[in-house]
Amino acid sequence: MAEEEQSPSQADRELLEQLEAELAKLKVVDVLAQTIYTVSSLAWRRLGTEERDLEEVRLAVEALRALVPVLEPVLPAEAIRDFNQVVANLQLAYAKAVGPSE
Repeated sequence: MAEEEQSPSQADRELLEQLEAELAKLKVVDVLAQTIYTVSSLAWRRLGTEERDLEEVRLAVEALRALVPVLEPVLPAEAIRDFNQVVANLQLAYAKAVGPSE
C-alpha cells in the first residue's frame, strides 16, 4: 500500500520557522570560530591514549592552519593570537606523538 503524502503539521511549520529565524541570525565568522573550537577539541581528544588517532590529529592541524588566517581580518587580534597558540600547541603535541619514543 502506497503511503500518502502528508502536509507538514502546524508544529513542523513552527519548528521550520524557528530554525529559519535562527539561521538568519548566524554569521559565517561565528560558525568558523566555533569550528576552530570544535576541531581543536576533537584533535586534543584524538591525542589521548584511549582514542588516539594521529591521522585525525594531522587533519585537524592542517584544517586549523588553513582556517585561522581566513579569520584574521574579521576577528580581534587577541582571538587570532589565541587560535594561533592552539594550533602551535597541537602541532607540538602531534610532533611529539609521532616522533620516536624515548
